[in-house]
Amino acid sequence: MTLHKEGAKSIAWAVIIFVVISLLTVNLLGLNYPIIAGIIIFAALVMLLLIISFFRIPSRTHTIGDNVIVAPADGKVVVIEEVQADEYFTDRRIQVSIFMSPLNVHVQRNPVAGEVIYSQYHKGKFLVAWHPKSSTENERHTVVYRAGNGREILTKQIAGAVAKRIINYLKPGQVVKQGDEMGFIKFGSRVDILLPLDAKIHCKLGDKPKNGVTVIASWS
Repeated sequence: MTLHKEGAKSIAWAVIIFVVISLLTVNLLGLNYPIIAGIIIFAALVMLLLIISFFRIPSRTHTIGDNVIVAPADGKVVVIEEVQADEYFTDRRIQVSIFMSPLNVHVQRNPVAGEVIYSQYHKGKFLVAWHPKSSTENERHTVVYRAGNGREILTKQIAGAVAKRIINYLKPGQVVKQGDEMGFIKFGSRVDILLPLDAKIHCKLGDKPKNGVTVIASWS
């Protein structure tokens, strides 16, 4: 397991805060209230470890295949439904939404190999990520891929009430590999995938896919 580069500042600040809290606690409470001091230091350590864990990149063998679409994010499948596309596409699509809690791995990966033909950031609100309007009203970044077979799919990184920063590395015209990094969202959020209506869905509500590994759909 390694740590993501986007976590460098957050982890550094977390370590500094932990050290400061520990020193102040020992100096102010250590001798007179050792149990309380121990609880405070333990709680601060747990928070530090959670922040470090948030930026983890586990070692995985990614799924590669021309006919499959892999999960772009870790989390829980909370939506599988037919929707009217509201960006780039004008037709109806199958939307699969994956909700990420702060405990999930938060790097996002390319669901297919191919060319990036659209990449657009949108300012917006910070509704909770499971809110029905979060897909259209929250801060978000949309990417459209054209796979090798000419089919196109859309992914949308969506900020939530806690997530305040969306990072996306892709530019139009860029040729990408399946499973390589697409971006990162800090501290809990959601990723939507819009697929053609004839795509075969391989996941169900409540499933917990792993980014770059779990096949969520395939081309028909």
